[in-house]
Amino acid sequence: MPLDNNDNKGVTGAAKFVTSTLGNVAGGVGRTVGNVTGAAGRGIGDTITSATGSTGKPVGDAISSVGTGIENGANSVSKGVENAGQWKSYA
Repeated sequence: MPLDNNDNKGVTGAAKFVTSTLGNVAGGVGRTVGNVTGAAGRGIGDTITSATGSTGKPVGDAISSVGTGIENGANSVSKGVENAGQWKSYA
């Protein structure tokens, strides 16, 4: 039989619920913005590459890479926000 843990009861439990909800919402919004930015960057980069051929390929590839970098960064930050909202700590 598991022991009852008081960490998630009373005021602490309520605070964890609120911060978890806020963290998940902020994380979801950040992830959405990152995904949209990443997709847009890759789309613009692909368009430049298609329109200009090998001449514009370096520019198109660079724009695609920037979009992917922004997406990855936003996803990482969003995960950190969600973890913080759930009071997870990594020491």
